[in-house]
Amino acid sequence: MRNIKSIVSGFPLGDDAVIAGVAMGLPCFGESEEGDRELLRAFTSAFSEIPLCLTNDVEVGWAGSLGLTPGINVVAGTGSIAFGKDEAGATARCGGWSEFFSDEGSCYDIGRKALQLFSKQADGRVPEDEFYSVFRKRLNIENDFDIIDIVHDQYTGSRDKVASLQFVVRDAALAGSLSARNLYITAAEELCNLVFAIRNSLNFQQNPYMVSYSGGLFKTGDLILPYFFEGIEALGGKPVSPKYEPMYGALLLAFEKSNPEGIPNLQKRLEKR
Repeated sequence: MRNIKSIVSGFPLGDDAVIAGVAMGLPCFGESEEGDRELLRAFTSAFSEIPLCLTNDVEVGWAGSLGLTPGINVVAGTGSIAFGKDEAGATARCGGWSEFFSDEGSCYDIGRKALQLFSKQADGRVPEDEFYSVFRKRLNIENDFDIIDIVHDQYTGSRDKVASLQFVVRDAALAGSLSARNLYITAAEELCNLVFAIRNSLNFQQNPYMVSYSGGLFKTGDLILPYFFEGIEALGGKPVSPKYEPMYGALLLAFEKSNPEGIPNLQKRLEKR
């Protein structure tokens, strides 16, 4: 907390400027009553006279991606989660439970399924294609059973390392592997399920309702986006490119809480960046 306060205090605000509000998106916020109380207590102590907006980082992503307008934002990076807000201000989130049993459609999920796919192609449960050779080459596998030690020594317990296997799947898909491409199609279906659940939890007046997206998985472009867009449109949504980065979403939330009349001017400034 001291580090956060020192960073904020060190902003080049100028002699006459003041901090009007602080907004921060925090992983796991909203998932533990006790944990939330501790965070609120710590932030209130650190910024005692400043309006605070503490929320889950997925809401920050939504605020930036859609510029505070009604709709749904899907995040698919190392993990996966979605957040939506309708015209009445009602909100809902979906996914993001835990990589151990959730995060479907994420880079971690694709990495985990890549390990499964390799073992199945290695022992003949499914036919080999380009994925098998690309995977062996990228992980320096000489004997297929080497994968057991490699996983235990390098990947077990590292969420980021498992998620990084998505890049191997990407390369295999670009090399022509249908089995690798199918992992992206399945991921798109899982991400659309998040939208489906949020759509059913809220009451959007706009038709079609807006659905934006952020996170590293979407940077694979044509491997994921056409299937994701098709699924969104089938659910009555309209895919839209992210408007701002998540950090600007936090800025917008801070203005919404402390200076709502300043939002139009802020958005004009952001659009000129």
